[in-house]
Amino acid sequence: MTATIGLRCLRCDAPYGPLDYARDCARCKQDAPSNLVVDYGESALIARPNRDTLKGSGLWRYGDLLPISHDEAISLGEGGSPLHHLTSIGRSLGVEALFAKDETRNPTASFKDRLACIAVSVAKKIGATAIVSSSTGNAGAAAAAYAAKAGLPCIIFTAKNAVGPLLTQMRAYDADVVAVANKADRWPLMQRAVQDFGWFPTSPFFGPVVGSNPYGIEGYKTLAYEIAEQNNWQVPDYCVLPVCYGDALIGMWRGFKEMLALGWIDRLPRMMAAEIYGSLGAALQSGSDALPDMPNTHDTIAKSTSATRSTYQALHVLRQSGGAATTVSNEAILTWQLKLAKTEGLFVEPAAAGAIAAVAQFIESGHIKKNDVVVALLTASGLKDVDAVVPALKPLITFDGDADTLFSQLNDRPLAGSSQDMRKITSGRP
Repeated sequence: MTATIGLRCLRCDAPYGPLDYARDCARCKQDAPSNLVVDYGESALIARPNRDTLKGSGLWRYGDLLPISHDEAISLGEGGSPLHHLTSIGRSLGVEALFAKDETRNPTASFKDRLACIAVSVAKKIGATAIVSSSTGNAGAAAAAYAAKAGLPCIIFTAKNAVGPLLTQMRAYDADVVAVANKADRWPLMQRAVQDFGWFPTSPFFGPVVGSNPYGIEGYKTLAYEIAEQNNWQVPDYCVLPVCYGDALIGMWRGFKEMLALGWIDRLPRMMAAEIYGSLGAALQSGSDALPDMPNTHDTIAKSTSATRSTYQALHVLRQSGGAATTVSNEAILTWQLKLAKTEGLFVEPAAAGAIAAVAQFIESGHIKKNDVVVALLTASGLKDVDAVVPALKPLITFDGDADTLFSQLNDRPLAGSSQDMRKITSGRP
């Protein structure tokens, strides 16, 4: 681990204490609310590991760069997810070097395990009595799983329209799940939980949202470390993420900047955001640090990125890296969700497919060129939320005992991605 000296404001650099994780910056609150980040001090890079001597696997392969030691970790085997070369989709888009970081392989099947692992580990270390989260999906499921491993109670404030499988996952880990009719009601409930009862928040817990727990966000640095190491320490030109409040965006950016300071890499990527309602795009265009709250013009199938207002931390990363944001539609998300499954064998949640939809739009707009190396973050499994994709799938075939009729039906179906039909398979002819 690396010793921390406290927290500091991302926007104005004001110092805060190590236990000030449950707040935003008082100086910036009026003009542009900003999250705090972990401060390791000026000597933070001294005695850190050499990239050639890394040991172990998963997230804790990079434990010396995190704010808590492996010995104190609440771990379920998170991290170490594969980096897939999307050959078929990349070719169709005209970009050969298109890769996907597949976070469906984490213990609760989402990237949120990286955040929950570090946040709950810190909570356990400081003697927190309970974990509390405001979540309609992956963050709540991850918090509940790691709280269960830590032996801590977990309370999750969610919305009544949250996705069923995700609510089931939270409850399976024995979390107390509270569904509220109005999503905005979560904030005063969360604030009381933190301020009156001292419960440890892993997620945002007040509005306007500035981001999640600063310690938890440090877990996302490992996404950057893994991407670089999996690509022989060569940095992609672009990293494209589905963005809600930008926790993974700022975490990855901090990871890349740390590696640059350590001499592990020789340049930084551009960070790109796929969003639903356009808050980041509007702020980039206006030049303001204050994120606008955009109108909720439609229901999105990407529930985990459905916030109408993003955060300063996300805007900060896009500006620092020379990145951009694009809005993705339901139609584009569903199209790429199906293409990922049918051509690459990757079934991901709608928000994750939004990253590929954004890649296609960035190529069309000229941001991404054919020779660029691109990594998209696939945030979570498609099994988390199947409602949107089911109507677009092939109908289920039922077998009533008549084999001839069954194989006649199968013979009439084309092979996936081919002009051949099933007849050549069932007949045994090449």
